[in-house]
Amino acid sequence: MGFRDKFRKKNDADDDDEYGAGPGARPASAAAPEFTFIRTDTHSAEVIRPPSSPTQRDPSQLLAADPRSDSKQRLSLDVFRSSRSRSTSESSQKGSSTKRLSQRLHLSRSPSSSENVPEHLPEIVAGEEDNEGRELQWETRATMLARENEKHRSRPGTPTHGSAAPIIPKLRLGDDSGRSSPAPQEKVVSSKAIDEDIQEAIRLHEAGELEKSTALFGRLADPRGANNPLSQVLYGLALRHGWGCKPDTAKAVTYLSAAASNAADIEHLALQAGLKKGGAAKGELVLAIFELANCFRQGWGIPKDPIAAKQYYETAANLGDTDAMNEVAWCYLEGFGTKKDKFTAAKYYRLAEKNGNKTIGNTWIWKEKYDPENAKGKK
Repeated sequence: MGFRDKFRKKNDADDDDEYGAGPGARPASAAAPEFTFIRTDTHSAEVIRPPSSPTQRDPSQLLAADPRSDSKQRLSLDVFRSSRSRSTSESSQKGSSTKRLSQRLHLSRSPSSSENVPEHLPEIVAGEEDNEGRELQWETRATMLARENEKHRSRPGTPTHGSAAPIIPKLRLGDDSGRSSPAPQEKVVSSKAIDEDIQEAIRLHEAGELEKSTALFGRLADPRGANNPLSQVLYGLALRHGWGCKPDTAKAVTYLSAAASNAADIEHLALQAGLKKGGAAKGELVLAIFELANCFRQGWGIPKDPIAAKQYYETAANLGDTDAMNEVAWCYLEGFGTKKDKFTAAKYYRLAEKNGNKTIGNTWIWKEKYDPENAKGKK
């Protein structure tokens, strides 16, 4: 018998053995070694068991894990965020299952700069005990971010009269007692009457009369009218989420940008006057910066920009916004718009908890190795 015939005969015998046929069945001791296939990602590991016989062979078992498997997925911290910022995190998780391998392993390169962030944004340098000086620097940074953002956005038009971009008047706070009327191209952005209207709009919103509430916010946000920064923020949120109106995320961004720019102008004047903790529009500036960060992160009415989102979150966080503290901590933890830095993430999570915005499941942040005081002692 030739070598080729012997080889063919051996193959036929092996085929019979595989299906349990033929007198020369392979003994159990000679069985092929077993292999364990494990499918992993950054959050879980799952054993994939091969089929026991050819009749059970299903390619899908080897390519993907059953989504109904008992493997435990680590709960996202986003579930426990405050109601104001939770929606921004939930939507970012929807596309996580379709990420490329390079994205899952954080191998994709991210841009080193953003057109929405000034190129020469100053570093924050302040003495350890100089809290006022540090806050002054962060507010200066906030005004710079707002003005840079304004360069890339068109001004909103009158809500009820089209979308033409009007000339924005100069701003001043309140009614000056020594002046009978505003100077040309100058409008009052806050007064007792405006504040009362804002309170009424809020009351209508809480009562469920969203259309009336949004219409009033729109009138107060009108650049040709009251041009009120807080109303511009709230009207922008109404447009973004469709509160009593048709959602319009692009238009929402223009109003949030106008709010940030208007508040930045006011705060710039306050800083020039020597106020280290900001002026009357600081709250509006911080709120607008935070909401613009959400837009950059999610791509709401604007292209996604992780670098800008992180910068805006961090600025709002250092000016006292507790939701922003949690969000920038997440940015550092996940490497979103910045390098991964678990120590800095813990710092911001700690800051949020100390200010009353606790995130469940973050006990790791209180480990000794993440204590800033220990870091100081090692220097």
